[in-house]
Amino acid sequence: MIDRRTLLTGLAAGAATATATGAYAQAWKAKYPELVYAAIPAENASGIAERYAPFIEYLSGEVGTKVTLRIASDYAAVIEGQRAGNVHIGYYGPASFARARLIGVKTDAFVIDVNSDGSKGYYSVFYVLASSPYKTLADLKGKNLGLVDPNSTSGYSMPLYALNKRSIPVAEKYFSKVVVTGSHENAVMALAQGTVDVAANWWNADNDSNLTRMINKGMVKGADGKTLTKDDFRIILKSDLIINSPTAYLAGLPADLRTKIRQAFLDAPKKAPDAFSKLSDGKNLPWEPIANADYDDTIKLIQFVDKLKKQNNA
Repeated sequence: MIDRRTLLTGLAAGAATATATGAYAQAWKAKYPELVYAAIPAENASGIAERYAPFIEYLSGEVGTKVTLRIASDYAAVIEGQRAGNVHIGYYGPASFARARLIGVKTDAFVIDVNSDGSKGYYSVFYVLASSPYKTLADLKGKNLGLVDPNSTSGYSMPLYALNKRSIPVAEKYFSKVVVTGSHENAVMALAQGTVDVAANWWNADNDSNLTRMINKGMVKGADGKTLTKDDFRIILKSDLIINSPTAYLAGLPADLRTKIRQAFLDAPKKAPDAFSKLSDGKNLPWEPIANADYDDTIKLIQFVDKLKKQNNA
C-alpha cells in the first residue's frame, strides 16, 4: 500500500540522462528506468495486486521498461502522486480524475473502461439489507449512511448529488450519522455487519458490481459471521449514469513513450487476453480511447458537491 507521502517522495527522479549522440528512445529509457502505475483502492490491496500482476508484466514487456504497480491508500494518493510526477500512469475514478484536472495536475486520460454491453458508464446505488424494513429514502431518515471516499464518484459525489435532487441537501442532517468508510469494500462490510443502515457503492449490472465481486469471493459476512449472498441485499436508489473510469498518463512524458503505453493498452485484449480478462473478471470489453474533455461533466459534478458542502458548512 502507498500513501500520499510515499508517492510524493518514493521514486527518485530517474537515472542519468542519455548522451547527446544517443537515440531519443534511449534518452527516455535512461530517464525512466521504471514507470509507476498507481491504482485507486477499489478493493483490498491483495485483490488489486492479484488482479493486476499479469497485466503489469505484459505492460513492462510492451513498453520496454519496468512497470511497478503501486496500490494507493486512498483516491487522493493517485492525484498527489501524479501532481508530484512520481506516478506516471494512474487508474482513476471519474471524480478523482476530474479533481486532478481541476487542481491543475498535468495528466491526460487515454483509455476508458468499456462494459460487457459496450456502454461506458455505471451507476451509484444505495444498498440496504434485504432483511431490513427499509424500502425508500424516507424510511432511512435518522439512520446511518455509509459512503466510500471523498474522491469517489459512485461512493461519495454522486450519492450527495442524488440526495440533493431528492430534497436532501445536507446528508448529515437527514441521517443520524454519515460514515466515510474509506473503500467500496469497507462500505459493503459496514452494511453487512450493521455499522450502517444504507451504503453507497458502484454498480454496472445485476451480475457486475462491487457487491457481486465480493460475494463471488465469499468476502461478505454478516454480524453473525454468516456468509451473505446477493439476495441478502436490496437496492433502493440508482443514480444517473456516471462515465466510466479512465486511465491517465502524465502529459509531460515523451510522446513516443505515451504512444507505446496507449498502444499497449489497446493491444492487450489480443496480445494478453488472460491478463486483460483478469482485470475485470472477464466483464469488460477492450479499452477505447478517451479524452480529458469527456470528463468535463464530472468536473461540474464535483464543483456542485464542493459548493454544496461549502454552503452546508457555512
